[in-house]
Amino acid sequence: MTPLQSVPALGTHPANGSAAFALKAASRAETREQLSKTTYDLLVIGGGILGISTAWHAAQSGLRVALVDAGDFAGATSSASSKLLHGGLRYLQTGAVKLVAENHFERRAVSRQVAPHLANPLTFYLPVYKGGPHGAAKLGAGVFAYSALSAFGDGVGHLLSPSKAAQDVPELRTDNLKAVAVYGDDQMNDSRMALMTVRAAVDSGATVLNHAAVTGLRFTRGRVTGAELKDTLSGEEFGVSARLVLNATGPWVDHLRRMEDEHAAPSIRLSKGAHLVLKRTSPWKAALATPIDKYRITFALPWEDMLLLGTTDEEYEGDPADVAVNEKDIAQILDEASFSIRDKQLTRDLITYSFAGLRVLPGGPGDTSKAKRETVVTEGRGGMLSVAGGKWTTFRHIGRTVMKQLESLPGRPLGQDYEPVSALPKKLPLPGVANPRAVAHRLLVDGTSAGPVMAPDTARHLATHYGSLAFDIARLAGENPELAERVHEDAPEIWAQVVYARDNEWAETVDDVLRRRTTLTIRGLATDEVRAGVQDLLDGK
Repeated sequence: MTPLQSVPALGTHPANGSAAFALKAASRAETREQLSKTTYDLLVIGGGILGISTAWHAAQSGLRVALVDAGDFAGATSSASSKLLHGGLRYLQTGAVKLVAENHFERRAVSRQVAPHLANPLTFYLPVYKGGPHGAAKLGAGVFAYSALSAFGDGVGHLLSPSKAAQDVPELRTDNLKAVAVYGDDQMNDSRMALMTVRAAVDSGATVLNHAAVTGLRFTRGRVTGAELKDTLSGEEFGVSARLVLNATGPWVDHLRRMEDEHAAPSIRLSKGAHLVLKRTSPWKAALATPIDKYRITFALPWEDMLLLGTTDEEYEGDPADVAVNEKDIAQILDEASFSIRDKQLTRDLITYSFAGLRVLPGGPGDTSKAKRETVVTEGRGGMLSVAGGKWTTFRHIGRTVMKQLESLPGRPLGQDYEPVSALPKKLPLPGVANPRAVAHRLLVDGTSAGPVMAPDTARHLATHYGSLAFDIARLAGENPELAERVHEDAPEIWAQVVYARDNEWAETVDDVLRRRTTLTIRGLATDEVRAGVQDLLDGK
């Protein structure tokens, strides 16, 4: 049922059980005015996870920070990942032992201390088939070393019998299956992780605005000192002044660099990664990571009650805005998945959604599948710092690294209120941090306080996507019974989440809500009726 009653924007209420969090009572017009009247210490252009992380760390350090994005936060590459926090098993064969250990440290910090409500452990099965690119002994040693580099915090990597693996993954192909290597990593919903980091940045004092496109840069005596912007929703034009400007626009990083210097040489290249989301034909208790060749692995991941397949890896030279999944991608993903998955699970009528993103890699020759996922940091002739690349797993580390680069810039101190990033808490949690099982249990016991007890799948969904902030959504549902109803009968989301996204999470468009603040789009449930109901709530109807 589509809520028809008017649900006005919320005011201010406690976040995380502590200090009050200012909700979106500050309108876009008020935010534009604040941006145009304030001189910021740092303007971050680009609301992907690298820009968001940097804004978070900069605001923690006492800087006046502004963050803008031409689209939605995490609207491009950062919501098109494989949804993994992982050490990078494939890097071991290149000898990058230190890199894997560092990745493991960050992975475990995020999933255990920083955001245990947004990440969860996931067991991986790596099948070894007769004639495959790797032998059982090599992979067995590899997963043992991999687990050792994480101090065996996820158990000891080992070999498993095909029969045992088939019990946990019923659709696993067992023909010519010699053994299965087992290791542990973590999984997340990348959009939710990014949005919660935006909220952390705002809690620390940052001013943020999505759907605000850069139309030009501001210069003072040859130095970049801000940007001209256009609100793509209202058409209003405004500007932001800042002592330092960070270009974190991902696939568009060189486009912005050419605004600074029209002769700027390319600094990156792009690699397209496509994924498919399918309905599952049976429960999966583990993920599959199947070697395709010496360097590439294809994943089959149980995710959001669905199955996520991918990914591809090919050089991309078109407009980043045009990246999309094509028929070749679909055929490749299904064909590679069939190495280890039975045909029943791979029929096209099970596909609910597909998406593609662009990896940002260092410029240079060679196969993109063999390129390291390095972070590229450059300083332009106008003093604008540009950052691109890296891995989702290390988003906190990259934010700290960028801040250290800013600290080291000559002749441009960050101000007397600046606290060096090295002095910040090492594992500061994101908003809503809590044990998701405890949150889900309380939602099941207490319900919505003023309404019916929540369904178990809705309680689990809220707990693992919002943590303790789920109680704010439950409160909304308790105050208005219509908001306690499901958005779609086949999904766990309730209408209160739409209101919460509108008032707390900068959702401005229907796709902001359905694609990045809920899972309705990836489930294939963004029907015309659902879209109309969401639009009504965004309009305050």
